[in-house]
Amino acid sequence: MHNKLSFKIRIIILSIFCVIGISMLIYIAIGNRLINNEKATTKQNKNEKITAVNPKNNKDDNKVKDAQNEKQKQIDSFTEKGYEDFGAKNYAVSIDEENQALQLDDNNARAHAVKGIAICYSKLDIANFNQGLAEIDRSLQIDPNYGYARFNRALTLERFGKYNEALIWYDKALQVENFVWSYYGKACIYGRKGDVDNSVKYLKVAISMQANIKDEAKNEEDFDNVKNSDAFKQLVY
Repeated sequence: MHNKLSFKIRIIILSIFCVIGISMLIYIAIGNRLINNEKATTKQNKNEKITAVNPKNNKDDNKVKDAQNEKQKQIDSFTEKGYEDFGAKNYAVSIDEENQALQLDDNNARAHAVKGIAICYSKLDIANFNQGLAEIDRSLQIDPNYGYARFNRALTLERFGKYNEALIWYDKALQVENFVWSYYGKACIYGRKGDVDNSVKYLKVAISMQANIKDEAKNEEDFDNVKNSDAFKQLVY
């Protein structure tokens, strides 16, 4: 009877310890969760305070971005107006507009390229050739793979009678951009040289890319030396 009672007492004591142990584990777990929640809340509050303390910085950043966007719009506007005026043969106006673009951003490759070709077309003399070519080279310094600048360099060389150099630069332009007027430029140079085969070869490519090139070719003085050939007539007329 004594042994049985002792065994029961031991069981009861063991149960009490188990209950106490489980209770402690639950207490610790709850405590850890409360601590973690408190840390998360503190971090969130800290971040909210930082945001609340620096609203002026956010506004200042937005003002800077707005000013930069507005400046870029002005640059793009002057650059494209200059390009359009060059196409309309308003060379002096084109140069002035590109200068305004470059005052805002001297690293504008397109503005330098347009300004350069406008200078070259404004007057056919060596001073304009050198000045215009320098602008185009500045464009290529900024972006060596800029197809329009490479094309303008070829066009400038062609305009001033440097045909072999122009052919090289038309090919360089075609390396980066499959531009119809590069093929047309090569056809014109070969036309001036009286080279029927090459003139027709490159003119054919240009016409395949843009059908109205035929009309350009009919009135193009550069083809005077090849216009009476059967190959030219069959291609254009």
